[in-house]
Amino acid sequence: MAFDTNKPRVQNNTREQHNQRAPQGQQSRPPQASRQAPNRYFATCPRGLEQLLADELKQISAKVVNVTDGGVSFDGDWSICYAANLHSRLATRILWQVGRGKYLNEEDLFNAAYKMNWPQWFDVKHDFMVKVTGVKCPLKSLEFATLKIKDAVCDKFRQAVGSRPYIDTKTPSVRIHAYLTTDEYQYYVDTSGAALYQRGNRGASIEAPLRENLAAGILKLTGWQVGQPLLDPMCGSGTFLLEAAMVALDMAPGIKREFGFEKLKTFESDTWKKIKNQALSKVKKVSFQKIYGSDMDLRAVRVTKQNLEAAGLLEAVQVSHVDMLNVIPPVDHGVLVANPPYGVRIGEDEVLTLLYPKMGETLKHKFAGWNTYFLTNDLRMPKLMRLSPSKKTPLFNGPLECRLFEIKMVAGSNRKDKPEV
Repeated sequence: MAFDTNKPRVQNNTREQHNQRAPQGQQSRPPQASRQAPNRYFATCPRGLEQLLADELKQISAKVVNVTDGGVSFDGDWSICYAANLHSRLATRILWQVGRGKYLNEEDLFNAAYKMNWPQWFDVKHDFMVKVTGVKCPLKSLEFATLKIKDAVCDKFRQAVGSRPYIDTKTPSVRIHAYLTTDEYQYYVDTSGAALYQRGNRGASIEAPLRENLAAGILKLTGWQVGQPLLDPMCGSGTFLLEAAMVALDMAPGIKREFGFEKLKTFESDTWKKIKNQALSKVKKVSFQKIYGSDMDLRAVRVTKQNLEAAGLLEAVQVSHVDMLNVIPPVDHGVLVANPPYGVRIGEDEVLTLLYPKMGETLKHKFAGWNTYFLTNDLRMPKLMRLSPSKKTPLFNGPLECRLFEIKMVAGSNRKDKPEV
């Protein structure tokens, strides 16, 4: 993850000059100036979805500054920040940049953090955590760097208000992120709180559920449009179905959850109330949206229905208990999308080696006219299915490097069967 690589103009200094003088940091304007100058933000996302995220942010009037590995930096006022958190289906977090500058060692990081206006940004009653990420960082220990930044924040509060906030590394009220390169630091305050893929819809899940923002990105990559039939024949916890239903009903993904920015002193409640009410007014009445799901595991079907019901979307989707090999296409054309079991997930490559050819036969004989998409880390899949992918898109499902295979099922064109003699 590269964070914001759009660097400000900095005078060239030699390493010797740095050693003679402590590095000078740059700090965001205090809250009262936020209306005059835009804030800089960094939206993180699953690797492979960066450009889609940039396009999504532009739709909410964010000024995209840079698209980099793992996310997008953009400028905007607080209304843009709130809208990005509420409406982005692809982002993982929206981070507000509060400082950046040069450093040589942990003491420089401490000094830079101590100069930040933490007491102006959040109350001492809110617990917090610090997360440090480094790329080509020369420091021996990121844990020690984390400790120094945490100490600086606490010391700043003691100096300003006479007491310090508590630390909570699991469910903090405020999250501070530091990103370190070879000689530059960037400090961020997380405006999202819990990761944005936590929509507040999933009440239950089965093993290894797909994250919601990755599922939303895959739906974008398929080119699926509202009103077009969509089928997930291996629906698991129903993530694709939930995401598609929310898109079809124009439901903002964050409409049912809280956000980190609500706990900051910069919070503009009237601005947020207006943005949220506008989103609520656009939600369509729930009705069937030609979205279909099925799974061979009855438990998965039950979990999917529970999640759809919790989200108020049960009537928008048709879910059935059936093995993919026995699925009957609901219509003669549409988009099929699936996240088949991985060998790493079930621990049985032999099972998949037997399953893939059968899946291929099912697609050939039943799904002519459909565009099909499969997310997998098993690069053997198309070959074993005896089908030719028209596109292979690299994506990351957490730490797993995967491919989204596009296979267009045009009658007769994908068959690799040996000719009869």
